[in-house]
Amino acid sequence: MHFEKKDFLGRLIHKVPIFRSLKVYIFVLMLIIGIVPSIIMRIGILQNYEERAVTLRVSDVTTQYKIIANHLLNYNYLQDTSSDVINAELEQMSNLYDGRVLIINANFRVVKDTYAISEGKTMISEEVIKCFKGESTSRHDKKNGYIEMTIPIAEQVTVDGEETSKVKGVILASASTDSIVTTLEILSRKALILEIVMAIIIVGIVFFFSHILIRPFNRVTQAISEVKDGYTDEPISVPDYIETEHIVDAFNQLLARMKVLNDSRQEFVANVSHELKTPMTSVKVLADSLNGQPDVPVELYREFMQDITEEIERENKIINDLLSLVKLDKTEAKMDISTVDINGLLETTLKRLRPIARKRDVEVVFESIRPVTAEVDEVKISQIFTNLVENAIKYNKEHGWVKVLLDADHQFFTVEISDSGIGIGEADYEHIFERFYRVDKSHSREIGGTGLGLSITRNAVLLHRGSIKVSSVEGEGTCFTVKIPLTYIKAGGMRDDRS
Repeated sequence: MHFEKKDFLGRLIHKVPIFRSLKVYIFVLMLIIGIVPSIIMRIGILQNYEERAVTLRVSDVTTQYKIIANHLLNYNYLQDTSSDVINAELEQMSNLYDGRVLIINANFRVVKDTYAISEGKTMISEEVIKCFKGESTSRHDKKNGYIEMTIPIAEQVTVDGEETSKVKGVILASASTDSIVTTLEILSRKALILEIVMAIIIVGIVFFFSHILIRPFNRVTQAISEVKDGYTDEPISVPDYIETEHIVDAFNQLLARMKVLNDSRQEFVANVSHELKTPMTSVKVLADSLNGQPDVPVELYREFMQDITEEIERENKIINDLLSLVKLDKTEAKMDISTVDINGLLETTLKRLRPIARKRDVEVVFESIRPVTAEVDEVKISQIFTNLVENAIKYNKEHGWVKVLLDADHQFFTVEISDSGIGIGEADYEHIFERFYRVDKSHSREIGGTGLGLSITRNAVLLHRGSIKVSSVEGEGTCFTVKIPLTYIKAGGMRDDRS
């Protein structure tokens, strides 16, 4: 039942917008800070007044009864209660403090009761016993509204040359606290009225300041809405608070990234349109040339068909890159994990790419520190190696070199692919893995690049829970370092046991 109530409250807070408003939280917090101390102060002041008033009443009454105690001894009242003077004094004190007075002798017998109820009876209580030992006591009974006190009736005697007090009787008196309660109620009403006035003022102040404090966040919302609606694409600035600065900075970074991505996409559309259109245009021109000549020599026919085949292959490569990117973009890309000989896979990849390297007179060298076997998706890992080595060859200098180094420890295997190519500028480091981004656009177009290779490579590395880093010196060369776990780990930390 307790959990059901908590769930209900949680759902209520989540559904009702006002319960999720920062303005409401600020308002309530400031209201509590403003009103609670005043309530505590009111209660504390009233309690302090009551304690002080009771203490003063006890002190005043005790002083009066000490005087009467001396009179009782002088008139020998404990043995003879017929003194009209003493009786008048006791009645006067009883009426003055709206209480009751009992005179108790050394035998614990009540010799005088202003209410004439307990005379002749024995009165033994803890307070009376303490008083006979010389200790005055007082007790405030809030429930019944009176103060009960004991005052010793003591005379000075000389014992062994030293004066000491000897208690011969006890005055047990009570005093009403009605006047204190009445004054307390008056003060409480006045304090409550003052508190209500203060609460109204505080509510107004809190409402005003909560509105002022939340205004910068409203400006952030308005600025973001303007960007979303397309009224502006400029970075926004709301420097009122550190928190708004952090929110705005994060949004501006996101906006800048979106702009870069949008520009890259627009450029990609233009590039791919051009790249897809160019082979088709070439194929059409070549086909039209063949159709326009009635008697085409076999040699020319073969040459044209070879050109058409190359253009089709070029078109096919662009389409395959796009399909690969789409597959890797899926939230849960299918992974076909198996135990793979990484050394053998790298040798096969380099063997397939060496003919391309020979055309540019680029030497490809493979060095393995140790044999490596890992749980990977063979197709995707092969794609990683192919893209990186092919880029190292294509963006290399003539008579250059490409070096592939394989190493491993107890957790990861590492592949370093370095080259003596044109290099990458530092400004391009953070962008090279973005899809559609190309460092050297003119050179990329010459060699048929689409700007998708490194994006595909990075996605494939991340699917293996690995990492890829790049270091480069412009004009001297580039080194890509790929680090992949030897054992495939699924999302959520579970090992894939399909292999």
